[in-house]
Amino acid sequence: MPDLAAVVIGRNEGARLAACLDSLAAEGLTRVIYVDSGSTDGSPALAAAHGATVVALDMAQPFTAARARNAGLATLTDSPPHYAQLIDGDCTLAPGWLDAAAAFLDANPAVAIVAGRRRERAPDLSPYNRLCDREWNTPIGEATACGGDALVRPNALQQVGGFDPTLIAGEEPDLCLRLRRAGWRIWRIDAEMALHDAAMTRFSQFWTRARRAGHAYAEGAARYGAAPERHFVRETRRALIWGLGLPAFTVLATLIAGPIGLALLAAYPLQVARLARRDGLSRPAWEAAALLTIAKFAETQGILGYHLRRRPARLIEYK
Repeated sequence: MPDLAAVVIGRNEGARLAACLDSLAAEGLTRVIYVDSGSTDGSPALAAAHGATVVALDMAQPFTAARARNAGLATLTDSPPHYAQLIDGDCTLAPGWLDAAAAFLDANPAVAIVAGRRRERAPDLSPYNRLCDREWNTPIGEATACGGDALVRPNALQQVGGFDPTLIAGEEPDLCLRLRRAGWRIWRIDAEMALHDAAMTRFSQFWTRARRAGHAYAEGAARYGAAPERHFVRETRRALIWGLGLPAFTVLATLIAGPIGLALLAAYPLQVARLARRDGLSRPAWEAAALLTIAKFAETQGILGYHLRRRPARLIEYK
């Protein structure tokens, strides 16, 4: 196996962070950087006790995951590893992942980032966790973007300036777009990579997470929507149609035609049925279809929030 390091980011992850660091140690990783974003639960001391090099971000500057990952990668520049595993502190690495991912990068020098299958640790804890688990199951093969967990070539990330530290969401697709423009490729292989603990048990968490996605869509489309990639344009348009356009049109139709205008709202249950049918009409399919439809209202809130304020005062955190 080539020289490897890991960059872990976290904020008040507690026992989840301990499990993350243990999973890295079990895979033989001894060069581990932990970047802490203002934890108050003793996470820095916990990480140090696990043998990690701890980087505490300056609390005078806004926290973002992008800023944290950049800070972790920056500590590796004096003696850069061949590859670096990026992982969030609420995740544990799957056994064998590093061998599979490193072998893939060895065999594919044009690939800057390789990801695998991220799964929810407790998908049956809530409908929201189950939806997350579905979200992580992206297609195998060349991809346009990755998530927060991936094995990367540090030199490739350095070439494009790393993550954009100003982004509070959507920083991975933004990085991957710039990497692809520079000639690098992104790939997902058919291998287990990590277990994630979304810990979403409340509707309010689901709503906040979807609102954050809407913010990412709006900012991504504002940056790159006019470019050939049409980055996040489709996602932004879809959210606005379902979360704003149809309700506004229904109000207008009702004012003009009376109560019959409310018939337009039948589009929502029809959309739920369409999505559920696409996934087999099982109970989880109906559940996911309903949540995906509801999410469009939260995404719209995030999109409008971005355009009205351009940037929230702080991170949009759902847990």
